[in-house]
Amino acid sequence: MPSGKILVAQGGGPTAVINQSLVGVVLEARRFQHVTRVYGALHGVRGIINEDFVDLTQETSHNLEMVAATPSSALGSTRDKPDAAYCDQIFDVLRAHEIEQFFYIGGNDSSDTVRIVSERARAAGYPLRCIHIPKTIDNDLVGSDHTPGFPSAARFVAQAFAGANLDNAALPGVYVGVVMGRHAGFLTAASALGKKFDDDGPHLIYLPERVFALEQFLADVKAAYEKFGRCVIAVSEGIHDASGEPIASLLAKEVERDAHGNVQLSGTGALADLLCDEIKDKLGIKRVRGDTFGYLQRSFIGCVSDVDQREAREVGEKAVQFAMWGERDGSVAIKRTGTYSADYELLPLDAVAGKTRTMEDEFISASGTDVTDAFRLYLRPLLGSGMPDAFRLRPAPVAKILRTT
Repeated sequence: MPSGKILVAQGGGPTAVINQSLVGVVLEARRFQHVTRVYGALHGVRGIINEDFVDLTQETSHNLEMVAATPSSALGSTRDKPDAAYCDQIFDVLRAHEIEQFFYIGGNDSSDTVRIVSERARAAGYPLRCIHIPKTIDNDLVGSDHTPGFPSAARFVAQAFAGANLDNAALPGVYVGVVMGRHAGFLTAASALGKKFDDDGPHLIYLPERVFALEQFLADVKAAYEKFGRCVIAVSEGIHDASGEPIASLLAKEVERDAHGNVQLSGTGALADLLCDEIKDKLGIKRVRGDTFGYLQRSFIGCVSDVDQREAREVGEKAVQFAMWGERDGSVAIKRTGTYSADYELLPLDAVAGKTRTMEDEFISASGTDVTDAFRLYLRPLLGSGMPDAFRLRPAPVAKILRTT
């Protein structure tokens, strides 16, 4: 007889809606009579090998709903990147606890973890159903129209740049905002959705899908500043030169790296400062300011897309349904239908694991410093309802008396 035990965990960077997926798994699983326990692993895969489990079967539905509407990872997360030996330990714990369904909510690395654990279970002849539930603000999972967590982060970025643009219009100068996105520029591109009038910023958008040349960047800034009397710039943390070297490491005197050897990009604030220094030094513009959005865009409370909330819940629910009624492991994917609606498919794990999606060429302008209408049409319905709007005075100039020349 099946054990009826389920385990769910959360991995990677938190999002504003990842708990919707968690609660979707718990509530949907509790509807099936043969499910006896729904366990949660604290701090992702690290919690599995440490056997740090909590019994989510005992949570009230009301409290689960309150948690679902709360950003960040309720179970805690981890940046561990399991190799095969690590995944063997995961499988050993799952088997010891007689867990026969494993749900992991996460991005690229998480999907690869699920793939390896699935292969280990199959090789051992252990009846373990493994389902990857998508999550990442980078929107870089292949096979999906978009990824839960991205729409809410994109909503924040669009609103933040709309506000920065208003500030910059009042006190003109150059503003540089650095947005997360090491390999994919979707989140940085979302800055364009805050524009309303033709002269609104961002006037320039730089994405990791295009080679960044400092000389051309300075020429672009100079031209925009001369045209508009100011310049708002959105920059992805992952911009790089023709060789693939991050611009942050080329400009910085000292390079900081994370535990996985990756150059620290927007998290240090260095890139914004370095670009601002180049603009001041080379163009002679005095009022130049830079911000690094950093972690703000991931779990910002009160700035959540209702579309994102709904779909994040549904990917959790569909994961359980695929596990209960399907006969294979996989990764849940969102598919766009109609003018805008979503359907869900279960993709093979090896079709998603270890792969990275980048922005399609049709979404990036010919100049490489803006997005196309195709991208705006793609993103707009994902941002949800109630996006704030900005208005301007309609000046009625009064004739000068003293300053006539």
